[in-house]
Amino acid sequence: MMRETAKPTAPGDWPTLLKDNARTGGQGPRQARSPERAVWQYRTGSSVRSAPVLADGLLHVASVDGVLHAINAVTGTAKWKLQAGGQVHSTPALSENRILFGCDDGKLYALDRHSGSKLWEAAAEAEVWASPVIRNGVVFFGSADARVYAVDAATGRTKWVQELGGRIYSTIYAGEQQLYLGCGDGNVYSLDASSGKVLWGTPTGNGIDSSPAVVGDLVLIGSEDFFLYAMNTGTGEVRWKYETGLGIASSPAVSGDLAVIGSKDGIVYALETQTGRLRWKTVVGDVVTAPPVIGDGVVVIQAEGTFAVDGATGNVVWRAALAGAVQSVPVLAGDTIYLASLGGEVYALR
Repeated sequence: MMRETAKPTAPGDWPTLLKDNARTGGQGPRQARSPERAVWQYRTGSSVRSAPVLADGLLHVASVDGVLHAINAVTGTAKWKLQAGGQVHSTPALSENRILFGCDDGKLYALDRHSGSKLWEAAAEAEVWASPVIRNGVVFFGSADARVYAVDAATGRTKWVQELGGRIYSTIYAGEQQLYLGCGDGNVYSLDASSGKVLWGTPTGNGIDSSPAVVGDLVLIGSEDFFLYAMNTGTGEVRWKYETGLGIASSPAVSGDLAVIGSKDGIVYALETQTGRLRWKTVVGDVVTAPPVIGDGVVVIQAEGTFAVDGATGNVVWRAALAGAVQSVPVLAGDTIYLASLGGEVYALR
């Protein structure tokens, strides 16, 4: 089971997309039972297409109308709100006392996560839909301007900028020395984390919005060409690829020797990470673009409702008819599931 090398989070914390930089998607204790009730419901007033993040009892949710909401995770009441300068599709990320998120106004914002006051902003030249990733005091993010940015996490000062061949909606995987991401030009790239230099680029057959996961010496990522790819981290050589029925915008979640990903064909696939052999597949909707979340023996995914499927067999364990998703991801925290919906509702289910 992969673990991030950075400072560990508290068991209930969920500071970034798919919980951590390793894209483990949770892997905490999670009872395989249907939630019985909504503990609370919060209305943002606008659609939510990004995923919530959680730390220190505060759930942070960005709505498309550009408002970042800080919600008390126990009571469902707002602690603070901030209006950004444009729409927001980026999943926020938490780092120390900061919360960071991208905006359609071409900026990355850093706020004090307790008060909501702005600490700094960093400018790109087009919308920032990708989620920021923080590693060793540096924030990495891509933009629709086809550039990858590295900025100082404390000040927002630019360290380097690297131009690639297409818009970037993929959230970067940041290793100790290398970055991995997909690009709208159809390539998967690895960059040097300290300089931004392109180390390798491997083409797929179409643009990439999926965010990569790394397992051992493999980068796993989906493409709009219908395939899930496994590439060597050092060279970019394709080790295996698996064809689904339509394009893949979902991002893989990994647990041990298993990678789980959704496709626009409405199916969730579980594959062996080293070989690409199919373990199971389950139909959960007409289209699946949200990343799955792996709990203890169960995979949870938002697709025309929220589904939990058995991690060993793919059989549906329960379904909650709430919170259909485009990109949002459930947050599993103790005995509570937090969901954000296209309709702008945020739910705490228990």
